[in-house]
Amino acid sequence: MELSAKTEEQLRIVSVQDARIDAACAIEFKDAMRSETDGGPDVVVLDLSRVEFIDSSGLGAIVAAMKHMGADRKLALAGLTPKVERVFQLTRMDSVFSVFPTLDGALEELGN
Repeated sequence: MELSAKTEEQLRIVSVQDARIDAACAIEFKDAMRSETDGGPDVVVLDLSRVEFIDSSGLGAIVAAMKHMGADRKLALAGLTPKVERVFQLTRMDSVFSVFPTLDGALEELGN
């Protein structure tokens, strides 16, 4: 599981470089998210624009990453592809996370 991260102003942007977040890489994803988000800004945007598939394990890994960050920090999602967005809608997880159609939109809204 490859993630890239950068900090812009008061935000940490973590971009998933793989096309899948599933059972095969969920634990690796959680570990990578922990290392990328520990000790950083209070707002993290997870860029999922390259992810074409997510299963329940992948969804659980994203939720675990959010819980690991703590209640005083925020994990927002950006750039969900149609199949990934559908998973979030079907599980109603789109009501748990702030979801933005694009990374630029997330940065614009959350950066204020």
